[in-house]
Amino acid sequence: MKLGAFSVSLNVKDIKVSKSFYENLGFQDLGGDISQNWLIMKNENCVIGLFQGMFEKNILTFNPGWNQNAENIDSFTDVRDLQAQLKEKGIKILSEADEASEGPAYLTLEDPDGNQILIDQHR
Repeated sequence: MKLGAFSVSLNVKDIKVSKSFYENLGFQDLGGDISQNWLIMKNENCVIGLFQGMFEKNILTFNPGWNQNAENIDSFTDVRDLQAQLKEKGIKILSEADEASEGPAYLTLEDPDGNQILIDQHR
């Protein structure tokens, strides 16, 4: 199952403090808007998202159709196809992508320990 680019989306208390901390670990800005309380940062192949006030828990994030630089890739598995594969395996989907739609869509699920997983297709 090809889920796409992987990152961890972190729920942070103070995005400026968190940005500074991760810069000290070698992360650099990849995208986002600190004035809107979200940033994407990268250190080599490691990508993290910093989100202040947007969700309660940290989230494992996969982006079908993107590489680790948030660049489009030619061949990828559409989020709706991934959703169908997950359902076939008996995995409960918390919020489903509209199967009749095309293009950007997302789904959410949780692992057995309650860790949230977001599969977020932007194209």
